[in-house]
Amino acid sequence: MTITTEAELQGMKKAGQVVAETLRVLREAVRPGVTPAELDALAGEVFRRHGAASAPRLTYGAPVNVFISVGSDIVHGLPTRRPLEPGDVVSLDVTPVVNGFVADAAVTVVVPPVSPVAERLLACTEAALAAGLAAAREGQPLSDIGRAVETEVGRRGFTVLRDLFGHGVGRAIHEKPDVPNYFRSADRQKLRGGLVLAIEPMVSSGRSGRVRTRRDGWTLATTDGGLAAHFEHTVMITAGQPLILTA
Repeated sequence: MTITTEAELQGMKKAGQVVAETLRVLREAVRPGVTPAELDALAGEVFRRHGAASAPRLTYGAPVNVFISVGSDIVHGLPTRRPLEPGDVVSLDVTPVVNGFVADAAVTVVVPPVSPVAERLLACTEAALAAGLAAAREGQPLSDIGRAVETEVGRRGFTVLRDLFGHGVGRAIHEKPDVPNYFRSADRQKLRGGLVLAIEPMVSSGRSGRVRTRRDGWTLATTDGGLAAHFEHTVMITAGQPLILTA
């Protein structure tokens, strides 16, 4: 989507506010003993308060309100009834539809205590998101985003999951263009003002950089069992720093 009117901007801001509130509620609820299914129900309550619906459910028939991925699962995790345990790495991925507008964001948290590897992995992935956001400016090539993310992740000794991309968003959950988390020379197109992107580094402590689909047909996990982290914002491209719509 490219935002061209004030009404579109306000629509995306509202969707982004629902994302931010949902993530805040979920983060506060993560603790030992709570189940991902219970977290999913909490997300559903927030959605209902705002007249929102789950974009993955509407678009793909996903049997969830939000995706919750634990450990080596990276994205599209189906919320289970297995209680969270101390040390679990938990990615929360929230994508509602609000009055026809779709916003998308994710955070990864750890159920205390936090291992040194998990602490460094989360710090790396969050820093990679910041680097990608800083590179997302009007007139710059799309490839600058992936270059910035890949450089930051490599500098910190972790691995980009190359099978998974960011993407355009706004009127649908997945729109063009794809936004790789690594440099791809073919991505020469210049970023346009008003373009809405979901920028989302997905990073592993393993080395393969690849993912596999679990038996549930939805959950994507690292092929080598490495821990995974995922941070994401929906932004609008401007001449300066992008406008973060999901903050």
